[in-house]
Amino acid sequence: MRRILLSALKILVSGALLYFALRKANFADLASRINVASLGWIGLAIAVTFLQIFVGVLRWREVSAECGASLTTRQAMRYNVIGAFFNQTLPSSIGGDAVRLWLVARAGAGWRAATYSIFVDRAIGLIALAIIIVASLPWSYNLISDSHGRSALLLVDFAALAGGIGFLVLGRLPWPWLKRWWATHHLHACSVIANRVIFSHDRGPKVAVLSVLVHVLAVVIAWCVVQSIAAPVVFGQIFQLIPPVMLITMLPISIAGWGVREATMGLAFGYAGLMTNEGVNISLLFGAVSFIVGAFGGLVWIFSAEKAAQGSTPIEVRE
Repeated sequence: MRRILLSALKILVSGALLYFALRKANFADLASRINVASLGWIGLAIAVTFLQIFVGVLRWREVSAECGASLTTRQAMRYNVIGAFFNQTLPSSIGGDAVRLWLVARAGAGWRAATYSIFVDRAIGLIALAIIIVASLPWSYNLISDSHGRSALLLVDFAALAGGIGFLVLGRLPWPWLKRWWATHHLHACSVIANRVIFSHDRGPKVAVLSVLVHVLAVVIAWCVVQSIAAPVVFGQIFQLIPPVMLITMLPISIAGWGVREATMGLAFGYAGLMTNEGVNISLLFGAVSFIVGAFGGLVWIFSAEKAAQGSTPIEVRE
């Protein structure tokens, strides 16, 4: 019942935010700007999204190997594409992560290794995103002239960065009770793994490059969407606005980020002195691209061996 209520609440949040974000949207104008060339740009955005998923797969494989949940590239790609489908049907990206966890656990890794691999992968991605936003702050400050917008940007980014640094520091602490208490034992173990991955001479540079590339590709996807409707926005502005929006969209308070992304994008464009409705238009098309990729993932899930065997064999519990 609690899960049903939480899901219902997230649907209400998505609906309310979408209503406020779209009440001033001009759908007739948006539709009139979509032509054959637009479809080409949307197709490119879809292709880049699949590339982004593949880059995420390469990073996840590095993390999973450190967690004792080794995956082949093909296997990890299939799990991530299936996860993209459930991201569109379950709350935020947590739904997709839960399904990926289930798939990895059923593949023989066990619950612990599967959970650690996905949690650490997400944490590393969040830290990389926060660092990118901090690195772009000198330019973002010039773009965002509104004082409230600047304060919001600083608050959200430094909160994420502080959380990421705190998570890494946790794994360096020598206190024995961190390993004994249930509440801290697994979090400490994940932090230790994250430190090993990030500061490894072998895996560290590779994971860093892949993490940055994942977020850069998100900007490229948004740029393709901008080009599809010939929005009056330059690439530099998109590069500065998209990462903070993606950071806020990661909050698990809506379905697939719908509503949160549109409201945040419109607000960000307004703070940057750009047209709010263009931000909403770009966000809607960005979401549509994710939905199309998710639909493909749904087909992969429907015809997957895991769905056919769902619940037929127990999951091995490995320590």
